[in-house]
Amino acid sequence: MSVFAIVRADQLSKVKIALNDLVQHGNLSFGNSPRQISPTYADEILVNVMNRPLKNRCNAAAMVSLTNHPKDAINSLKEIHPPAHIVIVSPMHGIHSELVEHMNMFPYLED
Repeated sequence: MSVFAIVRADQLSKVKIALNDLVQHGNLSFGNSPRQISPTYADEILVNVMNRPLKNRCNAAAMVSLTNHPKDAINSLKEIHPPAHIVIVSPMHGIHSELVEHMNMFPYLED
């Protein structure tokens, strides 16, 4: 089962810190290297998953596949306080198949 973490923030440095927090403090495992996505696309994903209007736009965003079960990923997020907004997208979300199909089109997030 593929699960994605979409990380949205006002700065790219906060996106990178949040990704590190997922591994270091959330004990989550990445299925591949994080990919940079456009802030507009990340905002669209959030609206799609949350089924609510967008409150704040982001300026930087990334996505990464997780090897963890969706419930484990969500529970880990409750325990940590990353400096970014993180949305977990599982196969139960309509946009999931689009992410699977297009993931390789996005560039890797540089260190």
